[in-house]
Amino acid sequence: MFDVFALALPRGHGFGDRPPIGAWGDAAGMVCGIVTQKTEDGSLGIIAMRRRVDHVWTVTGEEIGFASLEDAKARLELLLRIGAPPEPLPPNTAPRPPLHDLKGRTPGDQFSVLLRPTHHLAAWVLNQLYLALPNPDRNWAGDCQTRNFHTRMWEAQLLAAFREQGLLVSQPVDSPDFHIQNPLGGEAWVEAVTANPEVPFEHVNAPRSAPPTERDALFFGPAAVRFAKTLGSKLQRGYDRMPHVTGKPFMLAVADFHAPASMLWSREGLIGYLYGEGAEVADDGGRKVARTTRAAHLQGPSAFPAGLFANADHAELSAVIFSNACAISKLNRVMVSAGAEAKGLRYSRIGRFFDRRPGALEGEPFCLDVASPEYRGLWPQGYEPWSAEMEVFHNPYARHPVPHALLPEATHWFEQDGERVCTSFYETSILWSETHITDLDQPAPRLEDFLRPAAP
Repeated sequence: MFDVFALALPRGHGFGDRPPIGAWGDAAGMVCGIVTQKTEDGSLGIIAMRRRVDHVWTVTGEEIGFASLEDAKARLELLLRIGAPPEPLPPNTAPRPPLHDLKGRTPGDQFSVLLRPTHHLAAWVLNQLYLALPNPDRNWAGDCQTRNFHTRMWEAQLLAAFREQGLLVSQPVDSPDFHIQNPLGGEAWVEAVTANPEVPFEHVNAPRSAPPTERDALFFGPAAVRFAKTLGSKLQRGYDRMPHVTGKPFMLAVADFHAPASMLWSREGLIGYLYGEGAEVADDGGRKVARTTRAAHLQGPSAFPAGLFANADHAELSAVIFSNACAISKLNRVMVSAGAEAKGLRYSRIGRFFDRRPGALEGEPFCLDVASPEYRGLWPQGYEPWSAEMEVFHNPYARHPVPHALLPEATHWFEQDGERVCTSFYETSILWSETHITDLDQPAPRLEDFLRPAAP
């Protein structure tokens, strides 16, 4: 619970040389008190957080110099004022509209999914992330409830991933969406975008789309074309020429919803578009090996150029952030793996791990109960991190490169000595996955029942 509430702090989990050693709150979730300890001399400090009348968190006290834990807790008790009315709104501040209040709107099917008992945890944490946004668009709640659910959910998950990594996240202007900064002074602007279908469809219960069967189509086909149109449209807006962005790194963060469940297979299309490169399996003296393929254009009548990052034509774009896990299921998994009560339900994640063994040509299949010690043990936090699937594809020709240290817990793809290489913070990387919810009294899902063939 503390890890969720702490995402409302300007730097999230970034406490610097004063990490938390304890946290307390009330049953209603209206106050949160934190005791911190300086690593250098052991001195104690406190941070008091209280909800405003619109339920947004505000820091009401931050002090240092306590000699004992008892003294720090006593001071916190005074500052928290458990049971007192919520904090008033700051002057000239409009109350944040409640996410649950439709105000007469007809909710979209994706938002309505959150009303199901199977998704009560996802609904709760999405609301917490909405309340943690520094300065969301005035239409954020209405968009999330209706036609723009995916984009708003992506913004919420980006905030969680950024602040989980200890970044100072602000929204000082209407666009780009986020300004991020680490304690060392590195910074960047980030605009969130989703790849949407050309012809709208209802995502809830839609039959799953099939990935292209031809390897070239996987890298340079429909998904790549969709990414090209999506990113190209954003680049035309000239974010890099905005006065507050000029001279600083600029990134686009993209999540894919262009076809039902397309995020299971579209990652290769993004790589094909960004670098003009794909891969195929070749025979090398009786041994199967991966071989790079290249294309100058994407498939289809538009013939978009392949390789957004293949030359300096788009040096204004420093990198592209991507995740193949922007979904309601991600919200559920973070909560369940962190120990939230699942109320008689089992959440199972099925997919393929990235196989780091030299020469491996496909991922390692897995099927795990999200609440199991085995699943929780995949990550050092003891639960699924928000940034677990975050990948940063760097532009080797960027005018203002993004330091890897700015997003320390992401997977970074970059050029080194003429080769495309990657570095990962987490040992566990998941190529694709899906989440299934079943009653605990029903048989657990089996890997063989769900596992699709490995992507080419």
